[in-house]
Amino acid sequence: YQSVGFGATSDGVYIPGGGIELTEAYGIRGAFNHNWDAYWSSSLFGSYSAVRYNGNAAASMCASYIGARGIGNLSADFSCNPNFNVGMVGLVTRWTPVKNLTFSAEVLYMRLDQNFTGSAVFQPGATSPKPLATYNFKDQDTVSLNVRAQRNF
Repeated sequence: YQSVGFGATSDGVYIPGGGIELTEAYGIRGAFNHNWDAYWSSSLFGSYSAVRYNGNAAASMCASYIGARGIGNLSADFSCNPNFNVGMVGLVTRWTPVKNLTFSAEVLYMRLDQNFTGSAVFQPGATSPKPLATYNFKDQDTVSLNVRAQRNF
C-alpha cells in the first residue's frame, strides 16, 4: 500500500523558453483466438509499450511532477526519470449458448515498470493521488478478473 508508480504519456513536452520536445513511444500487441466448438472460444492476448523522454523533456516533466503534484520531503536517494514500460497479458474465455448472447470471463495481468526511485511525502489535496504519508516509488502490478454478459440486438 505504501508505494506509488508514475507513467505519463504525451506527444510532446513544453520546455519553457525552448519550444516542444517530442516524446518517443513504441509498442507491440498480439492475440491468438481458438474456437473450441460452436459455443466456446478462448483468446490469449498481450502487449508491451515503452515511453521515452529525452533530457530536456525529462527535466521539464520532473519539474511538473514535483512542483504541481504536491510532492515534498524527497528522500536523499530520489531520482526522477519519467521513462516507463507497460506490459500486459490476458486470457478470456467465451460461451455463446444462443445466437447474440455471450458470457465471458477474462483474467488480465498488468505491470508498470517505472523508473522513479526513492520515496516522497504526498501532501493531501486535489493534486495528490493518496493520503498524507511517505510512499516509495516502485513498479506496480495489477491482476483483474472481469465477468461479462453481452446481448446483441
